[in-house]
Amino acid sequence: MIKISSLPADDTTCGWYHLSKGRQIKLPHTGHTHARWVVVGAGFTGLAAARQLALHFPDDQVVLLEAQEVGYGSSGRNAGFAIDLPHDIGAEDYIGDIGIARTTLKLNISGQSLLKDLVERYQIDCQMKHCGKYQAAVEPRGIAVLEAYRRGLDKLEQPYQMIEADELPEHIGTHFYRKALFTPGTSLVQPSALVKGLADHLPANVTLYEHTPITDVAYGAQTVLKHANGSITADKLVLTTNAFGMSFGFLKGRMLPVFTYASLTRVMTDEEQARLGGKPYWGVIPADPFGTTVRRTPDNRLLIRNSFSFNPDGRANRKFIDRFAARHRDAFTRRFPMLPNVPFEYTWGGALAMSRNHMGFFGELAPNVYGALCCNGLGVTRGTATGKLLADWLAGEHNELIDFVRKTPGPNANPPAPLMSLGLNMNLRWGQYRAGKES
Repeated sequence: MIKISSLPADDTTCGWYHLSKGRQIKLPHTGHTHARWVVVGAGFTGLAAARQLALHFPDDQVVLLEAQEVGYGSSGRNAGFAIDLPHDIGAEDYIGDIGIARTTLKLNISGQSLLKDLVERYQIDCQMKHCGKYQAAVEPRGIAVLEAYRRGLDKLEQPYQMIEADELPEHIGTHFYRKALFTPGTSLVQPSALVKGLADHLPANVTLYEHTPITDVAYGAQTVLKHANGSITADKLVLTTNAFGMSFGFLKGRMLPVFTYASLTRVMTDEEQARLGGKPYWGVIPADPFGTTVRRTPDNRLLIRNSFSFNPDGRANRKFIDRFAARHRDAFTRRFPMLPNVPFEYTWGGALAMSRNHMGFFGELAPNVYGALCCNGLGVTRGTATGKLLADWLAGEHNELIDFVRKTPGPNANPPAPLMSLGLNMNLRWGQYRAGKES
């Protein structure tokens, strides 16, 4: 029996969660249950895996476990970009190997398309807008990134529009940026609302239990999962817990729980919206990966997301939220000087499961234990796609995308813990400093 070393514990101040529609939370599991399929983790990946397993095996009961509450954890805390395009930051043109890039594009689009279909089919109220995204730059180094990425998109034969500084206010209101690369394929969502909606429209043979954190696990021919009020025995266990997969004994020292932080304003008044100008909703990602992400939401709020911390246990730490709220205000003021009196209503953090080589894991972790872990910041599309593909593979299917994710080498090993923490924290601080005006 393995004791689970760390359990999710997110902060209580996520704006997406509080502003999304309330739902009937499913009761925690009690007693002792046996199921053929048990999925642990009800984020984008787990919801997709449970849904697809239920469709493949309509006579089997699929148990889906969530330690906290659907929409409260990492899947409900991101910036809400469902991105289609590959972006290999290690390649000179950000596309790299054209064959890998084309398959990655297909993978991302498959996840995005599944979400679009489900939102339309079930009329999920999650502010989904198929409006594209802007990748914007201020510094010369950032502009060079946009030019390089443009060359990569030409190679990949994907559409884009390069927008100069004098045209940008018509799009996003602010005069802050010097250039932007617009790509039309991204969808924007209210992530917590989307995850909640997906959970409320699962197939009938999926049983969701919330507030059921697993405390102990025993692996063998069957897996026994224990919690405070009982146990669940799984013939087949599917882990979709991202970095918490390490707490279950897998990929130890190979994933990095990195938190990033966001603030969301109150609703702008009509007069403030007129002063801002631009389109009614949009999303901007920075040319520098350590820069600031910005969104204008369909309900007329502005989101600022920047700053990072390495939390080795994967749990929130309030000191970082308090520290980074001031950085969010500074980023907001520089971008929106015409809105001096628009306060933030919410500030929160959310975890990313990262790896040093930017690779995730897909496949068998142990006999009768499987996982799709480590989305490297692409949980909306990549998590959805790999969750579905994992269920397809377990049902005996084979296709180009399954072969592609199965062949990925997975996350590589990190240095020993003291060196890892010291080096990563220094790298995060240096990256944020080096982002300059894009921070």
